[in-house]
Amino acid sequence: MDISTQGLRKPGARKLQILQMLASMLEDPKGEKVTTAALAARLDVSEAALYRHFASKAQMFEGLIEFIETTIFGLINKISTEEPSGLKQVRAMVSMLLDFAQTNRGMTRVLIGDALVNENERLQERMNQFFERIEASIKQSFKVAVGDKELPESFDPGARAALVLAFVLGRWHRFAKSGFRKAPAEGLEVQMPVLVG
Repeated sequence: MDISTQGLRKPGARKLQILQMLASMLEDPKGEKVTTAALAARLDVSEAALYRHFASKAQMFEGLIEFIETTIFGLINKISTEEPSGLKQVRAMVSMLLDFAQTNRGMTRVLIGDALVNENERLQERMNQFFERIEASIKQSFKVAVGDKELPESFDPGARAALVLAFVLGRWHRFAKSGFRKAPAEGLEVQMPVLVG
């Protein structure tokens, strides 16, 4: 989790430290459930101290989801703005999504829902909306590619966007389930032309 912990006296710094430790604990390849007791022990504070910063464990996970959303949609917007080619936009988005998981292993367990099992159902609902937004962004880039004649008019942007998202989700699952050994972007240069066009 690429958030600075410099100067822990700043407002919100302890909150960031808690989120960083939570993300770090989620990187455990065994994928065990993270409890507030274990989180407090790792931070060498009481559970009550955690609840001074977060009303619930669900709110801690919401903090991680917010980090994921801000980072990924910030990068998607940058790609869409800076790259005129719709096909190149999709390729860049796929690479970025796979790289994000590689760089943020603990977040991958949030992305695939592993870390959210037995947590508040609104967290999974929020992740479902997140995936819908990613799919919509990919679909829009495919539409640009069709409009610019990079792809034929018969091309179905919605169906292909769903396929691309399923591929990314599959890669995230494989990465997490392999104990973070199988790189998400492994073999991507060969698969990308088939996947995207």
